[in-house]
Amino acid sequence: MGRGKIVIRRIDDTTSRQVTFSKRRTGLLKKAKELAILCDAEVGVAVFSSTGRLYEFSNTSMKSVIERYTKSKEEQHVFTCSSSEVKAWQRETASLRQQLHNLQENHRQLIGQDLSGLSVKDLQNLESKLETSLCSVRMKKDQLLIEAIQELDRKGKLMQQDNIELYKKVHDARGMNDIDRSYIPYNFNIAGEATVPIHLQLCQPQQDVDEPQSRGPPKLG
Repeated sequence: MGRGKIVIRRIDDTTSRQVTFSKRRTGLLKKAKELAILCDAEVGVAVFSSTGRLYEFSNTSMKSVIERYTKSKEEQHVFTCSSSEVKAWQRETASLRQQLHNLQENHRQLIGQDLSGLSVKDLQNLESKLETSLCSVRMKKDQLLIEAIQELDRKGKLMQQDNIELYKKVHDARGMNDIDRSYIPYNFNIAGEATVPIHLQLCQPQQDVDEPQSRGPPKLG
């Protein structure tokens, strides 16, 4: 008649618990020795009793088994971290690839390509984007032109001042007290203040007006 199944739980009776520990410990160490011999495995078993006593078995040496176990756990941890990093980089790559595809599609639509699959609402949104972009481009162009005109105005004022100063120095060196205002170089006139502002203005080109066919030769002023 076979033995009944034993419930796996803590044995309350101290004597029974000690007897069970001794029997099962001996059987565990015996099974570990058989496993090492039969399967050519490196086995290490360490058991501490409830009183703190150590029982161990190793077919090589317990130190080498512990070192090998520690190294194996570290390698496993590194491999797990590497796998997690690879998966994260794969997800990031897929996201960037999708963003690139969307940007390329938007660029083609902005230059008037691949419009067949768009609805009326999509085309209206695209038109609004183009108008906004065109307005920004025009504003930037006007700003650059205004800055260029201001820079030319500033340089013109500096050139005017330099020419006036040079004219004064030349005539002062000749002993002339009064400046002959009719001979100022570069067609600059001294009237009132010397620093007369020069204003440059950007004008739109005028349309050509039909002139009579019988036009005389141009007069030179």
